[in-house]
Amino acid sequence: MNEPKEMSAELRALLAGVLCLLVLFGWSLIYKPPKPAPSPVATQPAPEVASPQAPPSSAAVAAVEAAKPVVPARAAKAEQTIVIESDLYRVELSNLGGVVRSWQLKKYEDENVPPRTLDLVNPDAAEQLKSWPFSLALDNSQLEAQANTALYEVTTPPSTGASLRAPAEITFSWSDGHLEVTKHLKFGAGYIMDAEISARLDGKPLASSLSWRGGFGDATVVSRRGSIPPQVFFSREGKIDTLVAKKLGQPNQPTERITQLGPYDFVGIEDMYFTAAFLPQLGPSGQLPLASLTLTDWAPEREIHQPDGKVTKDSVPEMGAGSLVPGPLAFRIYVGPKSIDGLKAVTPPLNGLVQFGWLTVIAEPLFYGLRWLHGYFPNYGWDIVLLTIAINMVMFPLKLKQMRAAQKMQRAAPEVKAIQEKYKKYSMRDPRKAEMNKEIMAIYSREGINPLGSCWPMLVQLPIWYAFYRTLEYTIELRHAPWIFWVHDLSAPDPTYVLPILLGLTMFAVTKMTPTPGVDPAQARMMSIMPLMFGFFFIFYPSGLSLYILASNVVGIAQQLYLNRTMPPPAPVKNWHGPGGKKK
Repeated sequence: MNEPKEMSAELRALLAGVLCLLVLFGWSLIYKPPKPAPSPVATQPAPEVASPQAPPSSAAVAAVEAAKPVVPARAAKAEQTIVIESDLYRVELSNLGGVVRSWQLKKYEDENVPPRTLDLVNPDAAEQLKSWPFSLALDNSQLEAQANTALYEVTTPPSTGASLRAPAEITFSWSDGHLEVTKHLKFGAGYIMDAEISARLDGKPLASSLSWRGGFGDATVVSRRGSIPPQVFFSREGKIDTLVAKKLGQPNQPTERITQLGPYDFVGIEDMYFTAAFLPQLGPSGQLPLASLTLTDWAPEREIHQPDGKVTKDSVPEMGAGSLVPGPLAFRIYVGPKSIDGLKAVTPPLNGLVQFGWLTVIAEPLFYGLRWLHGYFPNYGWDIVLLTIAINMVMFPLKLKQMRAAQKMQRAAPEVKAIQEKYKKYSMRDPRKAEMNKEIMAIYSREGINPLGSCWPMLVQLPIWYAFYRTLEYTIELRHAPWIFWVHDLSAPDPTYVLPILLGLTMFAVTKMTPTPGVDPAQARMMSIMPLMFGFFFIFYPSGLSLYILASNVVGIAQQLYLNRTMPPPAPVKNWHGPGGKKK
């Protein structure tokens, strides 16, 4: 019987390996390893999958819908500057906010030394406040900030140069998918432009305003006498009212905006010589529709760093023109000088912005008289001299009347003096002083003397002086108008004081030449000092006013010399009643 054959070592090793694999496989099926714990990053729950039986919540739907853009988003990739020029102005616009960065008037200079082309935008204040002209004002401050810091796409007509030549149009448009803003600006060759703005949120129109922020006017005017700081104005039913910076905003909250309901004829901002006025669009027939403009105004404070290191604060008046009714807005905007003829040509007329004061009835004819002379003699200094001569010739009959009154007073002077000597021992409260006045008035009545007759020429001159002052100070035609040599600006004080000194000397000469009968020595000394006081006083007033009074004095001296030769003083009265009532 044969014994079984023994397995080889190789076969036993192979069989052991197969058995090990079977054991490991069976173990993995019976004993499954535990799942690893989730990492801390993935702690947020996964979004729920809606089932046919469980519809999504309204909050989830609103969140998904709000995330979807309603309108196509559009924005520029970089900041861009656009320049528009005409013969009158140069405007620099930026697509960062779709605002104005500079508005220069080419025919005017500022008060710098040396002077520069006038810029109506104050870049220092605007940069500090982060507010610029033509920025948008919205009820929602967050939306307003987005609109005024966005990069707008720019659409302009083809241009071959670095700037656009007026007439020209430019459109700024921007959207983040929800808020959509469009500004369409149309510049003409003159000082009037057109602006259309539109703001929409998720397709629904918003109420908005187009504003002039960051300061306005000639920022280099510091201490000019009579200068008015920039102020907001509005016109209702033909009456213009102004709001200075201290009247804007709420108490202790100067940056809070105030919206004042219209309707207004127009609204705007101004300084002494320039203005930006927002006007309603004209209707199809060229007439103004019923305006529904509202006025928004506020006055944020900015810091001014003085050369000595001190820091002061200044309120910056700002304004916006708009409507409380949601929808697009359209304006005409006048940005330019407060020239009377130019302002009168605007619809509605803006010439009321030139404030002559309560003597407009005198000041305005004086201005037009100077302007008429300027057409023949193109130098306002000589025009003032010629107008002064004409005024003094018209007033010469009054001068003649004053001379005759003075002669009558001189003739009766000894008799009046004797009466005054008779009653000088009595006090002013003594009833007998009334008797003295009665006796003097009887003499005046007998001689046909008007005690105020010699004062009329001076009383007539005073309103003319004031009217001339208002004309020189508030008409842009006389701003920076030169005369000769050292007088480079007739609307500013004489820097050398020559004209005020000559004014005082000639006024002293006129005083000495004019007869003043019945004046006691104390009054005579006072009248001698008055010309010196006038000369000092006019150091601070426009040199054109000093020139007018100086020319009046020179003409007055010539007239007085003529009258002194042709009308010698009369002999005193021989038969007059002395202190005792006896004839002398």
